[in-house]
Amino acid sequence: MRKTIKFNPLAVGVMLACGASFAYAEPQLEEVTVTAQKREQSLQEVPVAVSAIGEAQLMENGISDMTELQKMSPNTTLQVSRGTNSTLTAFIRGIGQQDPLWGYEPGVGIYIDDVYIARPQGAVMDVFDVERIEVLRGPQGTLYGKNTIGGAVKYVTKKMTGDTEISIGSALGSYNQRDLKLKASTGLTENLNIGAAIASFNRDGFGENVITGEDQYNKDILAARVSLEYSPTEALFFRFAADKTTDKSASKHGHRFDPGVNGEPVLDSVYDTESNLPSDNLVETSGMSFTAEWQLSDSVTVKSVTASREGESDTVIDFDSVNTPSFDVPAIYDDEQFTQEFQLIWQGENADLVSGIYYYDGTASGAYDAVLAPISVAVNGSVDTQSLSAYAHYNWQFADQWNLNLGGRYTKDDKEADVYNAVIAGLGSDFSHDKYYADSAAPIVAAVRTDYTNSDSWGEFTPRVGIDYQLSNDAMLYATYSTGFKSGGFDMRGVETANPLTREGYAPETVDTMEFGWKLDLLANRLRLNGALFRADYTDMQLTTQRLLDDGTTAGDVLNAGKSRIQGIELEASLALTDNLSANANLGWVDAEFIEFMSGGENIADTRDMQNTPDTTAMIQLNWSLPVAGGEMVIVPSASYRSDTQIFETPSILDQEGYTLVDLTATYYSPDGNWNLGLQGKNLTDTEYRIAGYDFGPSLQTGFYGAPRTIALTGSYNF
Repeated sequence: MRKTIKFNPLAVGVMLACGASFAYAEPQLEEVTVTAQKREQSLQEVPVAVSAIGEAQLMENGISDMTELQKMSPNTTLQVSRGTNSTLTAFIRGIGQQDPLWGYEPGVGIYIDDVYIARPQGAVMDVFDVERIEVLRGPQGTLYGKNTIGGAVKYVTKKMTGDTEISIGSALGSYNQRDLKLKASTGLTENLNIGAAIASFNRDGFGENVITGEDQYNKDILAARVSLEYSPTEALFFRFAADKTTDKSASKHGHRFDPGVNGEPVLDSVYDTESNLPSDNLVETSGMSFTAEWQLSDSVTVKSVTASREGESDTVIDFDSVNTPSFDVPAIYDDEQFTQEFQLIWQGENADLVSGIYYYDGTASGAYDAVLAPISVAVNGSVDTQSLSAYAHYNWQFADQWNLNLGGRYTKDDKEADVYNAVIAGLGSDFSHDKYYADSAAPIVAAVRTDYTNSDSWGEFTPRVGIDYQLSNDAMLYATYSTGFKSGGFDMRGVETANPLTREGYAPETVDTMEFGWKLDLLANRLRLNGALFRADYTDMQLTTQRLLDDGTTAGDVLNAGKSRIQGIELEASLALTDNLSANANLGWVDAEFIEFMSGGENIADTRDMQNTPDTTAMIQLNWSLPVAGGEMVIVPSASYRSDTQIFETPSILDQEGYTLVDLTATYYSPDGNWNLGLQGKNLTDTEYRIAGYDFGPSLQTGFYGAPRTIALTGSYNF
């Protein structure tokens, strides 16, 4: 492993404090607008721990997809899931989802505008045609509902102006990177605007399959979006939007730490693999939405958001990473969802209300074969979910400097699951045999271990109570109590012959969080210092366990097996040092521990730790702008740190030591503002770091890694 550079998070505060002495001008920080509470507000007025990254900041930091946002938000993990290219693993404040299996709900909600993305497949979205991205930390159960138990990430697109605007952008870089973005919008009439964007992201692999010569860790994505906006009057606004993304990037197989099951040597490069499987992989996601807003009066607005989305995946994972079918997993996924939300927003003289009704109807289905030559385990099934909720969030300024926040949401979930699990004599079942193992004997069902249909319902009320105090126009303190829950369900991998209770499913998990925070603009709006102290009590945790059965296969159980306590602090700071030099920093610290982790009737909490939750995350960057050739050059160096990270609850060879990533970007804006050129260097120290893995014991431990050093030349032109 390459040597990593350590980073002391305490340097964040020291550098900011020292930086104040360099301020010779009277610069000010810009106001940031967010919609964290489903209406436009200043970031400094919102009693919520939220990070907002605007369009310019995204470009000047070279952020190309959602996973790179984790450095911009403390106590946040956003990673590409193991063995995939576009499936998201998201954790905020220790709460999230490791397992992307269909029917297993995420713990961090992903939104495009007001539309919830129910499944993690395809959620590693590339950043294009976006105004800003907001990361909300802590449970958002009142306004955003179930499955935002850890927080939420929101893509926010901007309304069109009606002017004819065309822009083209591209990037050329390491590993034959070839990106192209095209965006255009125009006004068809005075009140009707149309816009479209298309983007192609291509890159050769960081490694290869040494058996087939095919790429590993490459990129082959095509994405498009179209929107139509109509405003017949000042009080009415309608928007139709549609998008589609096709990801043909090669499936990823992991790096072995030990010789393979047949004695195969460990490969030199962590990005290489030795697999008998091809790299065929296809993930397609698409969706449509229709938004209608009607401003009934100066104080009342009603809003409707109707949306449908679907996704399909066809992929393969080689768990053993050797040239034999000793542990291959071909898999397919198929997801559909329909959502409808009605909102009523009222703004009074000293009070306001956001309320609504939300309906979700979705189906998540899939199938996979665990090929363990000479047998296989075939798993398939589906989960139908109907969810209905009603919510209200009321804010009352009961005194000149005091606000009271009251909110609540009641959610009713109904689920029906079909689950099938069988041992197959042969390689693969009907859906994968002909594609991957056609030269072997035809598969025969040897034993059906699970075959049931069952349903269940859960209802949950998630309240929120908060109070905030405006010390001055530039300083606010707040305290909140909020709750969230993640829906219950049925284990798609459950083996009923080994655990008859699997057909009963598992219950929701819940979290109760206390938070004390502050929003400060100091030094005549030159220093912005936001922060939060929090404590969360996490109960009925849904934990995935694996055990070896007598026939040599494994059984996975999803159980309500745990309780944990999570507490910590988050700091975010921005300092305008001079008119052309500013500094941004964040620091997150989490103390997360299991109180209860039940296994076989025994509490083994002392032997387990929270996964994907480094106790310290930090980032510091400078933003330096200077005049060059009549235009402006913006230079952004940054360093982001993540302390030791445990990939699973049980310590293993997969665990990643603390590391620092160093990035540097330089962007030149032309004098007329019509074009820009940029140079982006990421992971300049070429640090090697793991982001995911599988652990099935010796010879079956594989890791997946973040990107090595890359350099890209970017540019865009506005017509």
